[in-house]
Amino acid sequence: MGATPEEPKRKRTEALAREIANCRVCRDAPRRVPLPHEPRPVCVLSSTARIAICGQAPGTRVHASGRPFTDPSGDRLRDWMGVGEDEFYDASRIAIVPMGFCFPGLDAKGGDLPPRVECGGQWHDRVFKAMPQLRLKIVIGAYAQAYHLGRHRRGSVRETVAAWREILDATSAEGVAAICLPHPSWRNNAWLRTNPWFERDCLPVLKREIAALLT
Repeated sequence: MGATPEEPKRKRTEALAREIANCRVCRDAPRRVPLPHEPRPVCVLSSTARIAICGQAPGTRVHASGRPFTDPSGDRLRDWMGVGEDEFYDASRIAIVPMGFCFPGLDAKGGDLPPRVECGGQWHDRVFKAMPQLRLKIVIGAYAQAYHLGRHRRGSVRETVAAWREILDATSAEGVAAICLPHPSWRNNAWLRTNPWFERDCLPVLKREIAALLT
């Protein structure tokens, strides 16, 4: 039997994923200071997924596991999305592309540093050009908002999340819908308590959009 029409696309996507897995640019040719540890790029590319999770960068647990969102933030994100681990980690259905592929290290206060700038310039345009089948981006955090939303981005992360419905409508009309979320870290518990509209209004729409695309 001959190759299916999707086979060349799948092979190209897999080849790009291997390139990313072998990337050492932030250690060997950094834009600023070198990455303070051995790179371990973590992302999930797909030639068939219609949903992409577009976040910030791996944390310490993900750096150790090599698997995205293997932490309490991942538990909350899956709950927000209304999916279990089997669906979440099914690369044929969901791509996961953070702005920085490697854990960036910790700042002086023990928090995660910003995503490495090398990834955006080196990889992101190629990655999303390789996945034209995407229909929904779940955009988490300031750096992801800046890259994925363009003119639809508001002045701050909170203002952008608050404008989720307008952004969803505008991006849907352009072909790839985007839903903006706060980071699912437990550090945002206070924000969630003072913004009940997010769980009441936004999450049902998010779950409905995801369910439709996973069917």
